[in-house]
Order: sequence, then structure tokens, then C-alpha cells
Amino acid sequence: MPELTKTIGAQYLKNSRFDRISVQHRHRPVIAGAETFKRYPHAEKFPLPRKWSLDEQRLTTLLQNRRSLRKYSVEPLSLEDLAFMLWASQGITGQAGSYLFRATPSAGALYPVETYISVHSILGLDAGLFHFDVEHFSLDRLTSQDQAEAVASACLDQKFMARAAVIFLWTGIFRRAMSKYGDRGMRYILLDAGHICQNVMIAAEAIGCGGCPVGAFYDSELNQLLEIDDQEESILYAASVGKKIAPGI
Repeated sequence: MPELTKTIGAQYLKNSRFDRISVQHRHRPVIAGAETFKRYPHAEKFPLPRKWSLDEQRLTTLLQNRRSLRKYSVEPLSLEDLAFMLWASQGITGQAGSYLFRATPSAGALYPVETYISVHSILGLDAGLFHFDVEHFSLDRLTSQDQAEAVASACLDQKFMARAAVIFLWTGIFRRAMSKYGDRGMRYILLDAGHICQNVMIAAEAIGCGGCPVGAFYDSELNQLLEIDDQEESILYAASVGKKIAPGI
């Protein structure tokens, strides 16, 4: 364990964590802002077409309509909806030798990110915390209590999360990537989490849901809720998902 915790990558993650005490007094470096768009005013410009002669209109619509959603219908999600989002996140899509490829890319096909979910309102699945078993495409129940309020509280008290049908929680197992890539592995772990979350957001849009990625949370509170060893594994990212509220309601 010491060889892992002393790495630059592990130290960065430790020093950038939030907790309820330090977040109030944390020193934030004074860094000037940057322009929203980078421009090359003297470069020759080549306008791009805004319409495509492809059959991907469905995907175009999903990408166009995706927005962070913080208000959800009370309508529960089906177990099939949840399964689809989990498959889109990290479902196995192919194999080459001993490598099992997934729906999202990962440096070295090492897949250091683990998926947990806090179920609040899924038909056919009692509320609680679960771990996604990618290998067997199944869920491991960790608790039998609805933890939506606790998760929302740990996510800087963002109350909207507790009203979502499900909350995705992504952790990184550091040495799974860093044993091969060293400090650079931490960067790859964070990139992996971003790939996974985006797939879930697009999948949510496809089933009439909306989601909101969340990077603001008290790390230790979520780690404790998941009962993981934060020296070896830690929360990286979260996202709430729920059905959209019908227009006019």
C-alpha cells in the first residue's frame, strides 16, 4: 500500500478531496479565467456542413437533446432501462484472447473504474446500494436500505439527487491502472470515468430519461457509504438519472 499512496497521482487525489470542514476553508488558487473559445483570427477558415447524409439521425437527436437534468418524474424506471444504461456504461462487447472489451474505452483494456448504483425507484428491484458485476452482467446487493438521501447529502447536499430513480457512483481502483502506467495511470483512470458517464447520459436520453453528472461530493462520506478502502479505491464521479417530467405537468 505505501508504494501506491506515495505516488504523485495518489497525492493529487488526496489533496483535492472535499470534506465538510476543509471545504469551507480550503485555499483556492487565484487563477485568471480564459476565453470561452480559442480563435485563430488570421487562419484560413473552412466552413463545415451542418447536415449529414447518414442514417445516424437517431444519434444526432440524442446528442442534440442531452442536457443536465435536475428535475425528475416520480415514475420509476424499469429494470430493463437500468440494464441498458449499465450495459452502455461498461457492458462487455467483445473479446480478444484474455481481454474482454467493454462499451467504453480504457487504457490498456485495464478498466480500473467500478460502477455502484443507489437504487431509489426501479420496478422489480428493491431500493438499496448495489455493485455492478460486469463479468456476469448482474448486480451485487450491498445494502437493503434506500440510501438516496445519504448519497445526496454526501454530494454537497444537492437535494435533487435524492429524487432521481437511480444514482450512479463510479470509483477507481488505482493500482489496476497505475501498476502498469505509474503516475500517468491516474490520468487514465479519470478519463475512463468521463467516457463511462457520457455513455450513461446518452443511454438515459435514449430511454426518455435525463441525467446530471456530479463531481462535487465529500469523498470520504461516499467512500464510507460504499465501505471501500480509500487508500486503494475512491469515488471519482457520480450521476443521477430519472424519467423526464411530461410537458405541462
